[in-house]
Amino acid sequence: MRIGVLTGGGDCPGLNAVIRGVVRKGVEAHGWEVLGFRNGWQGPIENLTRPIGLADVEDILTRGGTILGSSRTNPYKVEGGVDKIRQVLKENGVDALIAIGGEDTLGVAKRLTDDGIGVVGVPKTIDNDLGATDYTFGFDTAVHIATEAIDRLRTTAESHHRALVVEVMGRHAGWIALHSGLAGGANVILVPEREFNVEQVVEWVERRFERQYAPIIVVAEGAVPQGGAEVLHSGEKDAFGHVRLGGVGTWLAEEIAERTGKESRAVVLGHVQRGGIPTAYDRVLATRFGLHAVDAVAEGDFGVMVALKGTDIVRVKLAEATAELKTVPLERYQEAEVFFG
Repeated sequence: MRIGVLTGGGDCPGLNAVIRGVVRKGVEAHGWEVLGFRNGWQGPIENLTRPIGLADVEDILTRGGTILGSSRTNPYKVEGGVDKIRQVLKENGVDALIAIGGEDTLGVAKRLTDDGIGVVGVPKTIDNDLGATDYTFGFDTAVHIATEAIDRLRTTAESHHRALVVEVMGRHAGWIALHSGLAGGANVILVPEREFNVEQVVEWVERRFERQYAPIIVVAEGAVPQGGAEVLHSGEKDAFGHVRLGGVGTWLAEEIAERTGKESRAVVLGHVQRGGIPTAYDRVLATRFGLHAVDAVAEGDFGVMVALKGTDIVRVKLAEATAELKTVPLERYQEAEVFFG
């Protein structure tokens, strides 16, 4: 048997650990061959492949990114894309496909399953916004990186008596902002799930200054002020209809400076949250996902995604996993508000 594997969407710490888990179990336990498709869904459309054997995954556990490359290609926006995938899989003798990705990649996997192609999904996103799984790998690493940045920024903020606004990733879900903000002792946390009042933010900032401390504000890139809109880095849309967000941190820092008369600076962490060595937690979770994805293929259980429920890895339908985003509940956000200001 030969199985294919691909990584789609944004890169994420832990992708290589999944690939390693798939190859180790596929080869050692079942005697399968593993064929990697390069650059997300572009690979099976354009027949961009590379065999992956045990030697190829020997030292990739700690590496960030993905040895297969990635892209935001959408086969359903490519003329004849699905037929090309079906033909490429046939030509390469691929019996099943393991797709590692977020909502967009797994949304494609669900549609391909409906079109008769055997796909098993593995959830990947630093945003932790995929439904039907408690956590996705990559999230823990992103939170760790953001928290470390907040810790470092606090010392310079205190030295210069500045307000520092830290912009983190999070288009529609504020999990990174919430967790890193709490772990880093931020004085204000702003998430996409709840519009924020600029005057209230300024009040929290001034309260912090009155105590002779420098305020730290953590804001997700998709956070929106009351009566306002998302701040766009670019209005251009990708193949899945997403615009590029970015700039709310700079906008907010300018508002704070103007309204308080205090020096305020913005720091945009951006893609640094995606890069580097995955944490031990993400390595273990990603590895377990890879092993269980192989089990699903071995049992012919297609159209499913492996997911974390408590401490167990289970299978859920791709339709359930991609039905809606997992966002920060209001009560979780309200828990954090006691620390604001």
